[in-house]
Parts: sequence; C-alpha cells; structure tokens
Amino acid sequence: MAAPSFLLYIDRSLFARRGKDSRAVEKRDPGWKLFGKVPPREGTIKDPKRIQKEYETKSSRAGPGNLTSPRQGVRKNLDFEPLSTTALILEDRPANLPAKPAEEAQKHRQQYEEMVAQAKKRELKDAQKRRKQLEDRCKLEESIGTAAQTWNQEILPNWSTVCTSRRVRDLWWQGIPPSVRGKVWSLAVGNELNITHELYNICLARAKEKWKTTPAPAIDTETEDADSSDRESSLELIKLDISRTFPHLCIFQQGGPYHDVLHSILGAYTCYRPDVGYVQGMSFIAAVLILNLDTADAFIAFANLLNKPCQMAFFRVDHSLMLTYFSAFEVFFEENLPKLFAHFKKNNLTPDIYLIDWIFTLYSKSLPLDLACRVWDVFCRDGEEFLFRTALGLLRLYQDVLTCMDFIHMAQFLTRLPDLIPSEQLFQHIAAVHMTSRNRKWAQVLQALQKDQERRSPVLKR
Repeated sequence: MAAPSFLLYIDRSLFARRGKDSRAVEKRDPGWKLFGKVPPREGTIKDPKRIQKEYETKSSRAGPGNLTSPRQGVRKNLDFEPLSTTALILEDRPANLPAKPAEEAQKHRQQYEEMVAQAKKRELKDAQKRRKQLEDRCKLEESIGTAAQTWNQEILPNWSTVCTSRRVRDLWWQGIPPSVRGKVWSLAVGNELNITHELYNICLARAKEKWKTTPAPAIDTETEDADSSDRESSLELIKLDISRTFPHLCIFQQGGPYHDVLHSILGAYTCYRPDVGYVQGMSFIAAVLILNLDTADAFIAFANLLNKPCQMAFFRVDHSLMLTYFSAFEVFFEENLPKLFAHFKKNNLTPDIYLIDWIFTLYSKSLPLDLACRVWDVFCRDGEEFLFRTALGLLRLYQDVLTCMDFIHMAQFLTRLPDLIPSEQLFQHIAAVHMTSRNRKWAQVLQALQKDQERRSPVLKR
C-alpha cells in the first residue's frame, strides 16, 4: 500500500510544479533573451473584425487640442472609391504620425481636383473623337451605299455610252463601291483575248495533269538543270509563292478558303501562256482579282491585265522596254519634283530600285489593300500612266522625309512603305502631279524615248 501513495505524491508534486511554472510564464513580461527564444504569449485570439473596429475608433477619436483636418469627410462626398495614388492625396495620415497641416491638406485637395478635371477633360475629348469617327464612318457608309445605287442603276446598264463621261470619271476617282468593283474592273479591262469560261477549264485541267506528273520540288537544295530554262516559269514555284501572298489575311495560305482558287488561276495561266510562265508578283494581282470576282472571271481579267504593254514588258523582263519606262518616269519626276529628283541623282538612287516592286504587283503588296484597290480603280480607267503617276504621288507625299535621307534609308523606306498611308492625302498628291512635259503627254514621251532607244541600239534596228 506504500507504493501507490508514494506514486500519488510524486504525481501531485509534478502537476503542481507544472502549474506553478505556467503561471510564472504568464506573469513574466515579454522581452529579449540573450540565449534562446522568448516563450510564446498565451491568451485569447482577437477577431480581425474587432481589431479593425478598434483601429477605426482610435483613428477617428479627436483629442481636445486637435484641429479638424479639411480632409475629413472627403471620401463620403466621392462617387467612387479612390485608388492608391489618389488615396495618398485624399487620406489623412495614420494616427501614429503627425497630423497633416491645414495648408498641406488644402494643397492636396487642389491637386486632386486638378487631376479629376484633367481626367474628365481627357474623357470628354476621347468621347468627342469617338463620336466624330462614328459620324464619319456613317457618312462614308451612306455615301458608299448611294454610289453603289448610282453605279448599279445608272452607269452599269448604260456602260458603253456613259463610261467616258465627266460625271462617271469623277465618281471613278472617288473610288468604286466594293459591291460593284469587280464588275467595273471587268468592263474596264475588257476581254481582247476573247477568253471564255470553257478555255479556263481546259487550261486548269492541263495544269492539274501537269501537277500530277511533276515530282515534288526539293526546297532545300537548288538544282540548275539545263532542261528547266526558267525556274520562275515552273508550276511548282506557284506553290511556294502562294504562302507569301497577303500572309496577314490568312486566306490564301494552305488550308485557307482561297488557297485552291489562287493555285488554280495561276496554274491555268501558266498553261495558257507558257512563253510567260509564272513570275513572282503575279500571285498578288490574281489574289486581288479573286477578292472581287468569281474564279473564271478573275482568270479572264488576270490574263487580259497581264497582256497590257507595260505588264508584259515587266513580266517578260524586256530590259530595253523596262529602261524606256524608267526613263519616261524620270522625265515627269524631274518636271514635278525637281529638288527630290536632284537628291535622288546625287545619291545614285535609280527608279528600278523601288518601281519594279510597285509595278510588278500593281501596288497590292506595297500599299494597304483598301488603298491598293482604289489605285486599281483609277488604273483600270487611265491605264499604265496612272501607275507612274501614283509613284510620283507617293514621292510627293513623302518628299520632306526623303530629302533628309541617304541612299540606304531612302531605298529601305521606298521598298517598305509605312503601314498607315492616308488615302485622301495620297490622292490629293496624285491629283497635284502633272503628267505633261513640254506639252507632251505620257504616251508621247514614252513613244519618243522608245524610238530613240531603237535608233541607238543596232540589235533593235535589225
């Protein structure tokens, strides 16, 4: 019986000592110990909402000697909760910092009111700008609708009699409505080659047969075969070039809705004109026509368009005739922009550096698509002369920029024009270009230069 009582005594002593130690810890004030950690404080955990309420009560409590700050009550009058930077101006300082002086608070209030006024002014200005853009867009859509009605009801039914009238030419200059653009282009370009839909289907069938028998090209390795006279004339180059045609539209690439259509038209033309074949740049012209015409009609317009003297000279790479076109362009360049012409001559910047890409693609690669279509509108009306007039209009538009550049920067600028070109401003500069030199028009100057070239060249004489 002695053993249990002894164990009971030990048990009581231990628990009593533990309770005494715990009370000693509770009474001891927290502080730093030289070695070891401070024992954790034990107590009730306060609710965060209660802590927040106590802090707000302390912050809002005003002593007998404290002055009321002009900032108090500001947030109650606001329609919105101020953000971080705004709160730095509006809010009073925390309770543990000196109060804001009345002068400083008034200054901050003025700064805040100025910020709000500037923000409202900006918003009002942006709203007015958006309203103006919307009004302009509505006016443009209304004018396009009216013009489309005029073309459909008055001009197209009487095309042969009114197409050369002053009124129609003025409407033409303003831009053809997209809904009738393809029809007008077809009528303006004409069909001197008498191509029919059946002929297109025959050429397409030949192209498909050729594609089946032609092995896949080796893209990585270039082979110089004597049997293939011109690599650009091959049907396989078409497949490689289509992927580079209007890549931002994503409609002519593999899997796109117009990939097969573009492939068919270019392949059919290669079989229709094997002497010309396919030349890089043709894909852009065909693509623009596809966007405005049915497939067979696009092929007819494409073939007739490339049959024009200027396009045939460039696509068949007739060097002497191309030089004649460049010489004629320089005549009017010097006539219209003498200072820029002299700057180009000084830096040895010749027209072929920038004109070849513009003429080969009819500006469809160099200009924004909607602006290029408007250039095409007047090109279909005025012919090749307008291509070179457009070039002079572009040079006139950017002459102030170009005169400050050297050869490299001028060449880079002209071969990669800005993405955003104001159409109305460009056409104003095009309209300001005079296509007369010493009382001679473009065709007369070109013919005179061509005769002069023939007289000088013994090869052309024979």
